[in-house]
Amino acid sequence: MSFAIYLDDASLSHNPTPGHPERPARFETAVLRLSEPDLKNLPRRTASLAKPEQIKLAHAENYVDFILGAERDDAIIMLDGDTSIGPGSTQAILKAVGAGIDAVDDILSDNITRAFVLARPPGHHAEVDRAMGFCFFNSIAIAAQHARKTHHLKRVAILDFDVHHGNGTQSIFCDEPDVIFASTHQMPLFPGTGAVSERGVGNIWNRPLAPGDTGNDLRTAWEKHLFPAIDEFEPELILVSAGFDAHIRDPLGNIEAEASDFGWITDRIVELANAHASGRIIGFLEGGYDLQGLSESLAAHLTSLTKGL
Repeated sequence: MSFAIYLDDASLSHNPTPGHPERPARFETAVLRLSEPDLKNLPRRTASLAKPEQIKLAHAENYVDFILGAERDDAIIMLDGDTSIGPGSTQAILKAVGAGIDAVDDILSDNITRAFVLARPPGHHAEVDRAMGFCFFNSIAIAAQHARKTHHLKRVAILDFDVHHGNGTQSIFCDEPDVIFASTHQMPLFPGTGAVSERGVGNIWNRPLAPGDTGNDLRTAWEKHLFPAIDEFEPELILVSAGFDAHIRDPLGNIEAEASDFGWITDRIVELANAHASGRIIGFLEGGYDLQGLSESLAAHLTSLTKGL
């Protein structure tokens, strides 16, 4: 088996406030798309629950304890204006993190070559000790730390094409030269970070896009600025924050990309992984709030991710 999708119905148990864009229907739409003929044969694995000590690889101990103790049976707990924990949220959060850890373990044990973590809530805005932007624990950062601390990888690359900058991932690794973070995102837009000048210790590569930029602009940013940095870094593992809210239909961004643009980016990521990382890639679902745009873009990403396997 060279590929697996990691998912769990616990993703349906996280229900933010009514009308919230990060809703269970995102997971339902993605799973429905997996039933189509072109994707229905992709192997699936049920996610494990993450352990607190694994989460603490990327988050402060007191913060982890706070999040894991925040859920109430009869109330929604607001952590900020748009990030809340309700009944069932903790299970979804732990499964989302656990899925990424499972994928790392399987890939670095040579059981598979590539994987996709189909889980919600997303994670790339979560900082060391702060929930924000619909995110509680930074699943991709925890997976990167697990690959480094448990499997002793020396060079991990995190690529993020969500329309919103992955401020949490950047902040966690800004002083870590063994992890490179490369991102395209819209500016100005939440969370307000991600300027080209934000370089960390030379391991941070941001290429902001302007409202109204197209898929061609997205491709150019990756081709001319970000992929060369990844190529020079020669990662042993590539992790992808696969947010699809740069799609032209998405209500939370103003970038005019199409599903084919996400397929193109993924094709290039596969080339880099084949050159440097023995083909090893894990994609993590981040944003994508128009259901049609999410479905089309996810299909393009998975089609490219599994090509040649």
